[in-house]
Amino acid sequence: MQTVAVILEPEMVNVLRPLAQDSLDAFLIELAILELYRRRQISSGKAAELLKMERFEFIRYAARQGIPFFDMSDEELRAEMDRPVRFSCFSQALCQGAR
Repeated sequence: MQTVAVILEPEMVNVLRPLAQDSLDAFLIELAILELYRRRQISSGKAAELLKMERFEFIRYAARQGIPFFDMSDEELRAEMDRPVRFSCFSQALCQGAR
């Protein structure tokens, strides 16, 4: 494991410390991971792994922090909704009963 020391001005520490529920170190690591995820530099799975969470727990947590899981423009969403949906039958018995 590598260690990196970050030197913060006292004013920055005073701003961040009240926001940290645990240690300031852990809070800064969490902020960095959330920002990397928000910027799409790491996946939700990798972010969850780094924060020692289950993936869906991380997705819900990120959403509560204002980072959406689905991040599409209005145009992308319209195109996706206009695309025909194709369903495949995963069970022959169910498919034959549906006909």
